Formats: sequence, C-alpha cells, structure tokens
Amino acid sequence: MLDPVFSVSGAVAVLNQTLEAIYPTMTIVGELANFKISKGRWVYADLKDDGAKLRCFGTIYQMPGPLEDGMMLEIIAEPRIHPQFGFSLNIRSIRPVGEGSIRKAADLLRAKLENEGLFAPERKRIIPYAPTRVGLIASEQSAAYADFMKILNARWQGVEIELYDVQVQGESAPELLIEALQFFNQQSNPLDVLVMIRGGGSADDLAAFSTEQVTRAVAASRIPTVVAIGHEIDVSLAELAADLHASTPSNAAELLFPDKKEVMSQLILRQKSLQNGVRQYIESRAVTLVEIQTRLQQQVETALDQKAEALRHARILIESVHPKATLKRGYAIIQSGGKLVSSVAQLKVNQQIDITLKDGSANARVEKV
Repeated sequence: MLDPVFSVSGAVAVLNQTLEAIYPTMTIVGELANFKISKGRWVYADLKDDGAKLRCFGTIYQMPGPLEDGMMLEIIAEPRIHPQFGFSLNIRSIRPVGEGSIRKAADLLRAKLENEGLFAPERKRIIPYAPTRVGLIASEQSAAYADFMKILNARWQGVEIELYDVQVQGESAPELLIEALQFFNQQSNPLDVLVMIRGGGSADDLAAFSTEQVTRAVAASRIPTVVAIGHEIDVSLAELAADLHASTPSNAAELLFPDKKEVMSQLILRQKSLQNGVRQYIESRAVTLVEIQTRLQQQVETALDQKAEALRHARILIESVHPKATLKRGYAIIQSGGKLVSSVAQLKVNQQIDITLKDGSANARVEKV
C-alpha cells in the first residue's frame, strides 16, 4: 500500500486534526526566551530547555503579569501548525513555576501595580469594627477556614457569615477567586466586609493571590476587603491591594472582631464608673441644695429682721405724732359739742367746752373771748 500524498495545505490540515484529536492541549514547563509584546496586544515568545525550543503565541490578556526572559513557566497551550509560520503553541494560560520565577513575576507585577497607585495608603478604606454581615472567600475544607471560624466564635456572636467555597490553588483558582469577588459585589444589599483567606504553602500554592487579575479584582471591590494569605512571612499582592492585610486567617478574625470577654469587662468597669459618677453627682447636688436652703433661710431671716426694724421705726414715728404724745408735753384738746375747737373764732361767752389733758378731762365755761 502506497503512502498518501498530501499537498502542503492538506498536510497541515491533517496534522492539525491529528494534534487536536490526540493532544487538544498540552501542559509544558520551560524557560521563557525571546519574550516580546507586539502592538500592545500580541505575545510572542519561546519556551525552551537544554535540548529544545518551542515557539509560543498568545495575547496579553492571558498573561498573569509582567514576564521576563529566564523565568520558568508552565504553559497550557494548543499545539498547532500555522500554514505560514509553522508549528507553535497557542497559549491558553500561563503561570510562573518555581519559587524564583514566581518571586520574580510577583516583584515585576508589584512594581507595575505600585506605580499605578494600587497599593497607596490613601486608597484604603476603614473596615467596620465588629461587622454583622461578612462575605468569606475560602475553601470550606481548609484549616484557614476552621481557624477563622474558631477565633470568630470564641471572640464574638451574632455575625452572619456568607461563605463562598472556592478553590484556592491551581490553574483555575484565579478565575474562581475573581468570580467570588464579583458574586459578592453584585449583590443588591452589600455586605459589611469581604474576607479572603488561605493557609500557608509553597510559592506555587499561593501564586493565585499574586496574579494581576486577582489583585486588580480585590482593589476594585466596592465592599471593603480584608485579605490574609499564608503565614506571617508570606505577603501576596492581593493583600497589598486590600483595605486591610492580616498576617494569618486567625489574625483576620482578631482584627475584625473584639473579644467579648474584654468587652464585658470594659462594660462592667464603665457601668461602675457611671454609677460612681451618678452617686457623686447626686451627693454634690444634695450638698448644693442644703447650701441653697441655708442661704435662702438666712435671706428670709435677714428680710424679716429688716422689716421688723422698719416697723419699729414706723411705730415710734407714729407714736411721736399721736395726740397723746402732744398732751404729755402740756398741751390740751378742747372740744365743744363733740367737735374739736382749733380756733378762738369757734368760741362764745358762756359756751360749755370739754378740756382733755394728759391725765384726764374737765368741763369749763367760757367767760371771755
């Protein structure tokens, strides 16, 4: 049987069909070389090792962030033969691998986002203290979730936790984390705070939280964000973009919620302080009322003494002008027919008159006028 004869185009088509059937996608790890971006959109690069080199093609939208030659990458791509440019890997996703490359990629991306002001302190919003409604982005089966809930339940009560159970590592993790952030931000009744947590791990394990897409999604959240990834020595870019960075998932719960035992102690102290304050106020008011009462009593007594003295003077004055006082000085009151005689013109010869003196009265008859 003779081998089939193909045209060039036909051979390309058959080879692509064969590749698509056997290897629709391939995951390849290698060193990045000849990396360049064309027209701000198209990405061209080689992926190589000591024995071979493969051409790669993609778009900037598939990049996890800034890349440099020499970084180790894991590329998921479709192997294809282009009719004009030959064999290449059409990139579907790309991520740095190995601690050095991951660290380098994170440093490049951090510098880029920092220049854009994404980590600036003035962008940070105040996180509500003791929030009542919390959106939690975590793996429900993780130790991070268990630690967060343990600390929360020990410290505070009455919190509504809405968990978005999400994969926190692997190829699909960045997309799922972004979906979780979008889910909470699209709710008509916004939550008080979003909390994104994950336990410690290798650089590969934590890489999803330092991708450009996830970091920008955290920064763009309209709900205040708290991010705690890994251990205290691990700081992801998502944490830098968050409104509050916690060192561990347990620390996130400690920063968000007060210790109810301390709060109760403070309330008891405040209650005692208020009681003492009220008692002191009442006592001071009672002393003041006694002082006011004493002062008013003194004022009343002084006023009464003054009035009594005024009455005494008035009595003396009245007594001094009383007719009896005049009689005592040797004067007499003369009346005729019960009427006071104050002038000689009122008298006639032989007229009977009554004379009142200081010690009695007498009758007389007028002999001469």
